[in-house]
Amino acid sequence: MNLFIMISSVAIGGAIGASLRFLSTYYIAAIWGNLFPYGTMAVNVIGSIIMGILFVIFTEKLKLVDGEFEHLRGLLMTGLLGGFTTFSAFSLDAMQLIERQAYQSAFVYIILSVLLSISGLILAIYLTRSLS
Repeated sequence: MNLFIMISSVAIGGAIGASLRFLSTYYIAAIWGNLFPYGTMAVNVIGSIIMGILFVIFTEKLKLVDGEFEHLRGLLMTGLLGGFTTFSAFSLDAMQLIERQAYQSAFVYIILSVLLSISGLILAIYLTRSLS
């Protein structure tokens, strides 16, 4: 594996992912408002679903071994999804709800974000595995 190609792949994916996150959260806030961090929750759930799909495709469907198409995995999984989803934004959104004393919203946001993201990943893995 060429380290320069890998770093370039991750960087390109990260730039695309971060841009998609910005656009997603911007438009979701424009539609649903910003009193609740719907945008961050949505990108984390969507990103988890896509991560589950890619995980199965790369490791089970295509049966890629370490090093094989590593730059593509770096581009999509580390870069794009790493830039698209972000736990730091989730943490900040939760803290801002707490600071606004919106404790019920903070609790719902934390629980739903974690449960829906993990559930999305699990569902995506099972559905992708079931495809022939």
